[in-house]
Amino acid sequence: MKTYTIIGGVNGVGKSSLSGILSSESHELGIIVDTDKLNLKYGGDRMKGGKEAISLINDCLEKGVNFTQETTLSGVRTLKTIKRARELAYYIKLYYIGVSSCDESLLRIENRVRKGGHDIPSDDVKRRYEKRFEDLERILPYCSEAKLFDNENGFVEAAEYKNGEIITKCSTPPVWLAEYIEWRNTK
Repeated sequence: MKTYTIIGGVNGVGKSSLSGILSSESHELGIIVDTDKLNLKYGGDRMKGGKEAISLINDCLEKGVNFTQETTLSGVRTLKTIKRARELAYYIKLYYIGVSSCDESLLRIENRVRKGGHDIPSDDVKRRYEKRFEDLERILPYCSEAKLFDNENGFVEAAEYKNGEIITKCSTPPVWLAEYIEWRNTK
């Protein structure tokens, strides 16, 4: 079965870390498209890195191979890729990662930069954090399978999405998940 795996969440939640864990457990991820790494390849040039990411994704789709994309889910590109992948009979798997606050994401990014990693403008992080529920909600219906992870203290599967519903996997949902469920119930 051809699989398109999406590892999503706002900046600083641990998408690359989860990618590393999952790739050590399974070969199903196929080619991992990490735009942040591609940007570094071009000296931080986001345009060149983004263009190469799109090219890699298109190549995977044309060849019918498994691939994984790390993404904030913002913008329309991911949804376009999902729709195209579905047309090509891909199984769409989403691993979404959340943390308790925008400040937590910003602290993690600051820590990453101190260790020599890449920075993200704080205004971009704040904007993506504010829209995170809308971005997630936009793609969930297209996913064959979706698991939601909390990453406050290591990755914990907090919920899954099935038949249009969020099903919690823990007795007390993490803050961000409780907020998301409440947001879904009021929209």
